[in-house]
Amino acid sequence: MRRSIPLALIVAIIALSGTLFSPVQAATGPCRPGEGANLRGRDFTEGARLPANLRCADLTKAKLDGVDLTQKDLTGAILHGASLKQADLTQATLKYADLRRADLTEADLGQMHADHADLRDAVMVDAEAGQAYFPHADLSRVALTRAELTQADFTNAKLIDADLEESTPGQLKGRKADFTRAKMHEAKMGQANLRNATLKDADLREVTFTQAELDGADFTGALVEGASFVQADDADLTGSKGTPTGLDPSTPITVPDLGIFSGEPSDSPSAAARGGGASVGLIMVVVSAVGLALTVVAWGISAQGRTRRAQRFALMRHGAEEDITRLGEEIDQLDYEFQLGGRGGMTADRDWRHALDAYEAAKQALSIARRQEELHFVAQAVQDGRNALNRLRPKVR
Repeated sequence: MRRSIPLALIVAIIALSGTLFSPVQAATGPCRPGEGANLRGRDFTEGARLPANLRCADLTKAKLDGVDLTQKDLTGAILHGASLKQADLTQATLKYADLRRADLTEADLGQMHADHADLRDAVMVDAEAGQAYFPHADLSRVALTRAELTQADFTNAKLIDADLEESTPGQLKGRKADFTRAKMHEAKMGQANLRNATLKDADLREVTFTQAELDGADFTGALVEGASFVQADDADLTGSKGTPTGLDPSTPITVPDLGIFSGEPSDSPSAAARGGGASVGLIMVVVSAVGLALTVVAWGISAQGRTRRAQRFALMRHGAEEDITRLGEEIDQLDYEFQLGGRGGMTADRDWRHALDAYEAAKQALSIARRQEELHFVAQAVQDGRNALNRLRPKVR
């Protein structure tokens, strides 16, 4: 006689099999303890060679000042307390890396990917971090004083108590970022995307928010004395402190109290005696007039929005043209210096070809750009060209 298996036992077996055969995933990040190379405290500033594989490496308190880490994969690496002053981390990958208390003073972090990285208490003073990526990273109490952060991505990042004074985070992407109590005195936040960002109790004195996107941003308790909001979209400074500049005058729309429903009820004899039909007609006229007024106001607001977007695009396009011009000048200057040293041309050098291609790509992207978002491709190409030139300059010298 066949005996049936209890349903509870079947469920337990399925659950156990799922536990045994499902892929093992690390609790935090992609690395297991001790998986990478043990390089704790090592000094790589005197010519010592780094291993080829730096994923998950333990570089706690290592000395990497001035070391070339261009395009290196340091995913999950531990750089707690490491010294990386003036190091070149251009296009390096540091996703999930531990950079707590690391010193990145004057480091080149252009296009570095540090998604989900831990940068609490790190020092990044005077760092070059144009187009660097920090989405979901923790940069609490980080020092970014005077840092170059043009088009850096801080989406969903934590910058609680961070110091960004005198930094240049133009066109920064900070949607849903937390800047609570951040020090941002005189920071350049023009054209930044700060939608739904938190700026509670932040020091925003004399910050430039020109043409920034501020829809849903929380300025509660923030000090905005002298901050500029020229052409900033949807700025709501409710609960902030100080006197900003450049805000569009607020013009709330209110329906006037015409007194139609005040006084005696319409069904009273006296009201009827004064002509109820005329009152209904008056109400219809007023309602129509109010509707027309609201339509005109809505059209005006829409037109103003289109005008602001057109002005913003024109300004950004002009800036992109200047960036391309400067890149071309840098290419000509470097070629001149190379030939002046009697070394001939650089046509065979891969980075030289990359710089020229990036220059042409930037011009092409600018010629077809019709929206603000499309100018990102111009900036990307210009940055690629500059990175290539930076790799070439040591060869010239």
